[in-house]
Formats: sequence, structure tokens, C-alpha cells
Amino acid sequence: QGFMLRLKSGYTDGTVGVGVDALGLAGIKLDSGGGTGGTGTLVRSARTGKSADNHGFVGFTAKAKVSETVLTVGTHEPVLPIAFRNDTRMLPQTFQGGQIQSKDIENLTLTAGQFQKVRLRDSTDYENMVMAADGATGGVRSNKFNYGGASYQFIPGLTGTYYYAELKDNYSQHHANLQFLTDLTEDFKFKTDLRYFKSSDKGNTNVDNRLASGMFSLGYAGHWLGLGYQDSSGKTGTPYLGGGTDPWTMNTLTYQPFLRAKEDSWQVRYDYNFAQIGVPGLNLMARYASGDNFKIGGKSAKEWERDIDLGYTIQSGPLKDVSLLVRNVMYRGSHTTDVDENRVIVNYTFKF
Repeated sequence: QGFMLRLKSGYTDGTVGVGVDALGLAGIKLDSGGGTGGTGTLVRSARTGKSADNHGFVGFTAKAKVSETVLTVGTHEPVLPIAFRNDTRMLPQTFQGGQIQSKDIENLTLTAGQFQKVRLRDSTDYENMVMAADGATGGVRSNKFNYGGASYQFIPGLTGTYYYAELKDNYSQHHANLQFLTDLTEDFKFKTDLRYFKSSDKGNTNVDNRLASGMFSLGYAGHWLGLGYQDSSGKTGTPYLGGGTDPWTMNTLTYQPFLRAKEDSWQVRYDYNFAQIGVPGLNLMARYASGDNFKIGGKSAKEWERDIDLGYTIQSGPLKDVSLLVRNVMYRGSHTTDVDENRVIVNYTFKF
């Protein structure tokens, strides 16, 4: 059972407004033994493998605002394409550092910052960051992740984004993204999501990767059907911050990100909102991804994953806003492992 308490203050009056945010996290073990720990959910003993009965974390973020420019220092939960915090377990991952973001220019968002430490989903302590990349060597722990980027809305529905990031002594990365949403007719909508990453070595690593992907989706009366393709080239897989951080790539699914060196993968996805037939709050997501053209242990390999999410949020009454998500995951790899998972997640948010 997890508890998350978020406090977001306003700003003081004056040209420079200041404030402070706070994040409190608590995890409580209901049932777990030495053979069931290590899922990224609970703190566990490195010696015995057993999960702790409970654990907690408190983080603070100081902030200052001038016009529409905000400086934050302390605990961050970034959702950036080059650093996307993970919250697919009980408690979210956090980073320690500073960031400045400006929205003073209409339709333009500028962001820059540096993270020095990371706290993993199943930890109470901050530590130096590491790199994750298939086939990469020479990576070292680092206390500097620098980044900067811009996002601009050209016209309603069309947004372009560019970011540059560097994990000191590990890798540098360029990212570009173009998203477009338009109405084809009164009933049909069309959505395009194009993403590109170019990553190079820093320090003594051998990082070398280009990742290009595109997802095209058609929407009609609560239905969305999407088809995507992702192509990886270079000597290694796409690098990202290790330890549970989500790579913001097209085929990052529930279990597998499909980011092996030279891997090509495609995905088909279907979403449906049951409000169209009179059941608001009920949503379905089903997707299938398959990857090949990569090697494991010098042998050609392939893999696939199928995810199904069925979620319902209660719309009224004393349990209003309580949500239930039932998730099924199936993964198969020719030279990896077989995974079958069923997850049930109950979530409730209360605004004081």
C-alpha cells in the first residue's frame, strides 16, 4: 500500500514570487517474502532479499517566479523526453537538482536544468546516476545530467520539440519530436507522433545510436486505432538514465522498451472510451509490439509483447474518483525469458 502527499504552495507577492513544494511518500508491505521481492516496489535487504515492512521519503522543492519564468531547486519528478521519471510501481522515482522553465513567449516553452542525484522507486536514498543502453560499455556513475530544450506550438494541434541532454562521462543525446492532431471530418480524427533520438559517446563509453519512430492513429466515436514503427541503428541501443527511468520512446511498453542494438519493431494499438455507449469512466487499451533484427549472445533473436489495460473510475457517490485498473502483460523472447503478469491497481486521490 502506498501513500503520496503532495503540497504545492502559491507564490509571495512582488516582482519575484517565492514558494515551496513538498512531497511525502510512504510504502507499507502487505505481503512479501525473500522470493517475491525485487520488483521495484519495496525497499529490500541486499543481504537477505527480504522486503522492509515500511519505508518513506520526504522531499522539498524551493521555487521562484518572475512573470512566466519559474526556477525550481530540490526534488523533481521530470516528465521530459530525455528524462521521464517512472511511476509504474507503487511510489514514483524522483531526482535532485535544479530547473528553469519559461513560458514568457506565447506558444513557446523553454526548459533547462541539471540533475545531480536520483532516488529509485524502491529506495529512500539519493545516489549517483547510471546509464542504461544495450551493448554499451564503459559507463560510470555520474553526478551531472545537463539538459535544455524548447517546445513550440506552430498552429493549434501542431507542436514541435527539441532537447539536448548529456550524462557526464557517459553519453550525449539530441531529441526531436513532432506531434500533430487534426479533424479529418466531423467524425474522424487523425494523430501523428514522430520521434527521433541521436546518441553519442562521452568519456570512455561506446554509445552510438540513432532511433527513429512514428505512430499514426485514427480516431472515431471513442475508438482510436494506431500503427507505429521504430527503427534503431548504430553499434549500441538507445541510452537513457538507468535504474527504472522510462525511455520516452514509441515502443516502450509495460515490460520491454524494444531498445536493443539495431532492433526494428512495430506496434499496433487500440483504445476505446466506453462513455460513447453510456459508461463514462470505463476505458480499454490493448497493444501489441514485435521486434527483430537484433542479436543476443551472437545469435539472431526476436521478441514480442501484448498489453491489455481495463480501467474504471467511479463517477459519483461516496467513492467518487476511486479508480480500478486491471492490467495483463504477456512477453515472449526467443533468447530472453517468458513473462506473464496480472496487476490490479486501486488508486484514490483526495484534494484537500
